[in-house]
Amino acid sequence: MATIQVGILGLGRLGTSLALALKRASKANPKQPFVITGYDPSPAQGIDAQRRGALDARTDHPEQAAAGRQIVVLALPYAEVREAYRIIGRALQPGTVLLDFSPLTQPSQRWAREYLGAEAYLISMVAVLNPAYLFDGLDDAAHAAEDLFDKGAMLIMPTPQAPREAVELASDFADLVGAVPRFSDPNELDAWSAAVEGLPALLGAAAFFALQTNDGWQDAQRAGNPNFGRLTHHLADSHPDDLRDLLLHNREAMVRQVDAVVDVLGALREALAANDRAALEEALITSRDAYAEWLNKRRRADWGDGPERPGSRKEGAADVWMSGLLGGYLTRRLRGRKDDQAG
Repeated sequence: MATIQVGILGLGRLGTSLALALKRASKANPKQPFVITGYDPSPAQGIDAQRRGALDARTDHPEQAAAGRQIVVLALPYAEVREAYRIIGRALQPGTVLLDFSPLTQPSQRWAREYLGAEAYLISMVAVLNPAYLFDGLDDAAHAAEDLFDKGAMLIMPTPQAPREAVELASDFADLVGAVPRFSDPNELDAWSAAVEGLPALLGAAAFFALQTNDGWQDAQRAGNPNFGRLTHHLADSHPDDLRDLLLHNREAMVRQVDAVVDVLGALREALAANDRAALEEALITSRDAYAEWLNKRRRADWGDGPERPGSRKEGAADVWMSGLLGGYLTRRLRGRKDDQAG
């Protein structure tokens, strides 16, 4: 089997975990080796990823991580994503598949149309992580893990221009890192992102902002414990520019989510102010029951439907040989040969 050249831009928890998972897959199936070159805006983070065995090489230049690679993974801090498209658009070879793990899909698809050549193919990806990590509240490079995607899912959103081989590659990639591939709609995904990514970050930031401007903060801060840390961890894990762009690039959906929460908080405030035990209990019990149902489904990855993917394959991740990449049109392009027989 041919060696697959992979470039990973962004070596935080997500990017480093993807690299570690690919290395695990290579060990399980030596016939499918991956050579991984990494880039991160923080050189120290890249050095650490290489020290952990996630990379074969690293570079301080994003275009060098992307040039000549068959697969390029984009897992950068969100404020840097647009500039990365501009830089690497000139470096991608024909047939490259760009797997973009940014939290929002539609902005990336606009930037791809603006900066990528016609023969580089964008596939937007969202990782739904291993339920074992659901409550750790950690999103830094030090907590990267090869099993971060095991028993999770990978939401796949191809652009209309992506050929079937590129879509199959994305599906195989999900298998290789331990996730179940599922296909989603970019418009729906960005609405979901407002609810499950943007809103928690905004609530945590708002809660901390309110507390640290309160007269009692000097004393209260001494009692900060894991509950408070989990609520506010985005302020440690993400640069303010990344949070700003995550919120503003999805502002219409975010406004709807904020409005809904404000309404609920208003009702809860009224119940508290009126000492309305029954109303408060009803809200908490209803929420607890619905949450328990969600948590059970999330841990079992059982949503009442089967994997949303073309075809049916029963191989484990260690047996997947990147069928979309190693058979057909895309392979010939990646090897530098024209597909004269296409028609």
